[in-house]
Amino acid sequence: MTNPAEGADTPAISALAPAVSPVAPPAAGVPSAPEVAAIRRRTNAVLIASQVLGGLGVATAIALAAVLAQDIGGSEAVAGLASTASVIGTALLSVPLAALMAARGRRAGLTLAYLIAAAGGAVVVVAAVLGWFPLLLAGMAAFGAGSSANLQARFAAADLAEPQHRARTISLVVWATTIGAVTGPNLAGPAGRSLAGFGIPQTAGPFVWGTGIFLIAGALVWFLLRPDPLLTARAIAAGAGDGPDDSGADRSVRAGWRAVTASPRALLALAAITGSHTVMVAVMVMTPVDLSHHGADLELIGFVISGHIAGMYAFSPVMGWLADRVGRVAVIGFGMGLLALATLLAGTSGGDHTQSAVGLFLLGLGWSAGLVAGSALLTDSVPGAARTAAQGLSDLASNAAAGAGGALSGVVVAQAGYGWLNALAATLLLPLAVLALRAARHRG
Repeated sequence: MTNPAEGADTPAISALAPAVSPVAPPAAGVPSAPEVAAIRRRTNAVLIASQVLGGLGVATAIALAAVLAQDIGGSEAVAGLASTASVIGTALLSVPLAALMAARGRRAGLTLAYLIAAAGGAVVVVAAVLGWFPLLLAGMAAFGAGSSANLQARFAAADLAEPQHRARTISLVVWATTIGAVTGPNLAGPAGRSLAGFGIPQTAGPFVWGTGIFLIAGALVWFLLRPDPLLTARAIAAGAGDGPDDSGADRSVRAGWRAVTASPRALLALAAITGSHTVMVAVMVMTPVDLSHHGADLELIGFVISGHIAGMYAFSPVMGWLADRVGRVAVIGFGMGLLALATLLAGTSGGDHTQSAVGLFLLGLGWSAGLVAGSALLTDSVPGAARTAAQGLSDLASNAAAGAGGALSGVVVAQAGYGWLNALAATLLLPLAVLALRAARHRG
């Protein structure tokens, strides 16, 4: 059966359409149009607040993760394993968390994710005190649940969003991460020094703060994300007679993959999210190394990375607006162009730090376009019963691929150089172009 969302970037038919119609009265137990609007506003406010906290918790702690790993592991060679463990944890936890949300709602899944992240932060602190490196990696993997919550929040925002504003709603939640992501690294130093008198290593102090922040975020979601947006959207669809009975639906990764591969536009969306994230991570993680090799000091490296983060998050509402106005596929194509230009500029920058900064900014901007438009297109293009499985699959695929890309990027730079890393990253965009053409033909 063809999904109606596949024929246009913004679907003409939505599970919410009967509920928000001013003509048809709501069924018994189904929220009215004004009630849906109020629930939507409350949901977005809670998600934005939790994203600010979640971004702050992740960024404050991660800023010194590599230094902490080096201190405990005793070698620069293992410094990157802390962040790698966090990315792997994010990927592995995405699917079970998505399954929990499908069964119990967004509130239960997001709250559990923040609690797991808080527990992971506490384990990292214990590992730092004991000097036990394997325990550090285990804690970092659990800490990755904080990033899982931040990623899944964008889909929670899409549950009750009006189809014509879905990308914009997703982008606002993504944008909220900017506040914590930019502020967090600047708080890492004071957070570490604040606990020096308690026998906690300075590099582990930020994880204490991150644990507390995640607990607050979890409490915020648990007590205020009511009614649950996903369960409410299902109730509206079921009350209107448009929603399938998905009580026994298969919510596994395999089910998500079947739903995605059945739709060329959903497959493009998954590739856009995964490809954008992989290209961004692979290039970004080695840029500080390349800059330092060309004489950049820590302040300049920090400035370049800050500009990159601004490109990732600060302009996401613009990408959401464009995706709603000109179409999801068009914005994905725009993002591909930005990523290609970014790899060209970064890969040929040599010692030109200004060119590197511009390239990294465009790298973040291209990632934003791919994530926002891809997330909206994925939500549009799969049936409601398989939606959470497909969303969990997208986070699993994007983080697993990005983790592999980040791990291999160091090998590529060591063997061939930073320019070749950017060239290889650009080749990952070619399958995206093929899928975009295929999706365009399918629409026609």
